[in-house]
Amino acid sequence: MQDAFAHCADVVRQADRDRYLAALFAPADRRGALHALHAFNVEITRVREVAHEPLPGEIRLQWWTDVLKGARREEASANPIAAALLATIEAYRLPTAILGGLIEAHRFDLYDEPMGDLATLKAYAKATASALFAMGVQILTGAGVEEASGPAGISFTIAQLLYALPRHRARHQLYVPLDVLDRYGIAAQDVFAGQRASRLRPAMAELREIARGHLATAAARIAVLPHAALPAFLPLATVRPRLDRLERTEVFAPSDLSAWRRQWLIWRAARNPARIAN
Repeated sequence: MQDAFAHCADVVRQADRDRYLAALFAPADRRGALHALHAFNVEITRVREVAHEPLPGEIRLQWWTDVLKGARREEASANPIAAALLATIEAYRLPTAILGGLIEAHRFDLYDEPMGDLATLKAYAKATASALFAMGVQILTGAGVEEASGPAGISFTIAQLLYALPRHRARHQLYVPLDVLDRYGIAAQDVFAGQRASRLRPAMAELREIARGHLATAAARIAVLPHAALPAFLPLATVRPRLDRLERTEVFAPSDLSAWRRQWLIWRAARNPARIAN
């Protein structure tokens, strides 16, 4: 089983370095569980890139759903991420319903249907990033925290999606909510064609302000949590600087923070939790 957890650590280090670095500030006996949770997330979030088409993507996601329901035990035991995740679920009593909800939410990624409205985007964020924050807290403290995890996930997701706009545009996916675009007279095809950047800027600014608002709410709620919960939320330390950077870059070619800058932000927040949102 140690090999399975080591494999998860390697996956997270390569594919989700911010969460890997954040886990280094957790107690050593909890890091393996965090790596298992986040390696599972890597597997789910990259299904479209691996499968390329919806049907094989659906099959991959259904396999994970079956694993969470207790089926495919022999196959799961041979898969290091599945084996480590199941051991983590048992050890920390993680709710499989929430993990299953994360899988269901990411079915959206397999298709080219646009994000209908802001409420749908927030629901997507809560089922994915918020769920990860909550389960990370449960691993660290024994209890998930919806009050902080909900807004944390929304702010984190919006920042990620704004940076991913060029990649999503290239494959005709649209995570910018249609109701936000409509307010500025922008059609989905304008985004896919890379047009009307001047109109898209205020739409992006609206989303950044929404993200900042949720980040401030999350930070206030994190401040009153037990200190043991902090490592679960450390990736949030990158959100405000990323949002600030987005204001100064092109809509269709955003410039992200360097890896060393994100590492420093996480380290700074670990030293001073008040810096997680500023």
